[in-house]
Order: sequence, then structure tokens, then C-alpha cells
Amino acid sequence: MVNEQYSLRSPLRGRPKGRWPQASSEAALNAIFPTRSKSVRGFTLIELLVVLVLLGVLVGVAVLGSGIAASPARKLNDEGERLSSLLRVLLDEAVLDNREYGLLIDRQSYQVLRYEPQRAEWQALAEQGHALPDWVELKLELDEQAVGLPQAAQKKDSKALVPQVLILSSGELTPFRLRLSGRERGAPVLLLASDGFNEPTLQVESQSGPAKK
Repeated sequence: MVNEQYSLRSPLRGRPKGRWPQASSEAALNAIFPTRSKSVRGFTLIELLVVLVLLGVLVGVAVLGSGIAASPARKLNDEGERLSSLLRVLLDEAVLDNREYGLLIDRQSYQVLRYEPQRAEWQALAEQGHALPDWVELKLELDEQAVGLPQAAQKKDSKALVPQVLILSSGELTPFRLRLSGRERGAPVLLLASDGFNEPTLQVESQSGPAKK
């Protein structure tokens, strides 16, 4: 009878409280609930990295498929912002250094010049100007009249460098209207303009289609 009562005892009885081994406890619970270990197991670092890589690939494919990453409008806007920022920096430099700067523009590039009083001539700050993409074209207006812009080859052959837009040490600059247009479908026409007293502003003038011949 004693043996029968002893056999009916729970295997957990007789153990001091708080002294049940953790490993044995986990093993016993897993033996009673076989699916417990799988349900509470978290993701490993490798699994998380694989998921993140897959998500990144899917997002990249979606962006490239939609054309957002390399759209003509985005590229043209970047070029316009770059030129606008350059002019603002030159305005500050002209006032701080008490020097005269200029911007020499052709159809598909522009170059920064600085006036040298000792030599009485304009000199380029860099050997080559910033070349725009082949499908981008510049059109300049001074005093509300269109200015014929030379080709890059014509500008390099000329020894006398004369900028169309002057950035003066007084904080003023030549009033101008410069249009950046693209020959690719979907590229807008951007207008960079200044009245001569305020910093240049960039805005979208119109939406252009493919080039017309």
C-alpha cells in the first residue's frame, strides 16, 4: 500500500522550492509540450539579415522598375539645384573676398571665372567647367533678350574669357534668366533667374516632351 501511494506521487513533490534545475525544468516542459520549444524560439541574427537583404532587393527592383531613381526630371532638377547653389556661394565669396567672379556659359556646360586686376583679365578657377549631360541644354536671357551661347569647342579655342553673368563684390549680379531643358521625354523646363539684387531662384517653368526638330 505504501508503494502504491508512493507511485501516485507527483515527480515534482519532495523537491525544495527554488532548487529545481533550470535545464531539467525546460526539458520536462518540452517533453510535456513538444511544440513549445519551436513556438517560443526567436529569429536568429542570420535570419534577420537575410530578411533585410531580401527586402532591400525587392525595394530596389521596385524603384528601378518605376523609373524614380533615374528619371530625367530628377536628374535635371539636381543640375539646376547644383548651379543655383554655386551662384549663392559665389555671391558670398565675392562679398567676403572683395573679388569679382563670373559665370561663363555655353550650351551644355558652365565655368567659374575670377577677375584678376593685376592682369586685367578673367581667369578660370578650374581647367574645365562643369559639363551637363548630353540631353540637357542651356538657354540664357540677358535684359529680356536671348543670348546666343557658343559650343564648348568654340569657347576652348577662344583666348579671351568673358563671362556672361557677373557676380560682383557689392553683392549684386547680372540680371539673368537661364533655362535648363531636356531632350528626353518627361524632362521639365527649369528656370533659374535673378533680378540682380536677390539670390537666384529655381522653379519649374513647364513640362516638356520629346525634342522637336
